[in-house]
Amino acid sequence: MIRFTLHCDQGHDFESWFASGTAFDDLKARGLVSCAVCGSAQVEKALMAPAVATKAAEPARPLSTPATPAEEALAALRREIETHSEYVGVNFVTEARKIHAGNAPERPIYGEAKPDEARKLIQDGVPVAPLPFMPGRKVS
Repeated sequence: MIRFTLHCDQGHDFESWFASGTAFDDLKARGLVSCAVCGSAQVEKALMAPAVATKAAEPARPLSTPATPAEEALAALRREIETHSEYVGVNFVTEARKIHAGNAPERPIYGEAKPDEARKLIQDGVPVAPLPFMPGRKVS
């Protein structure tokens, strides 16, 4: 695994983990890398120094305490979505299609979909958008 500092065309900086440098390049070429703050697909690797431990490492900051304004905004977005939407898990694609066709009650939902399934929903006119975080049920 490798962590890259990324920069979007709107001026946002954020970090993300990738299986390798090649994996980042492949995902970016397929349009699957986007800004964690604004969603822009115009993302580039930023210059970063390698992490070299010179003394005992400081304890990691708990994930539950955002440190930057972008992290705070993402945490607020997550709370809003999880509070006011129904988690439908891996049934997201089916449920989104049912709602769009009028075969299920209209309501805000979120869940999981493979990238090709999400693209097909968009092509079919189903209004969906990727979330910049994993659903809480998938995060340990």
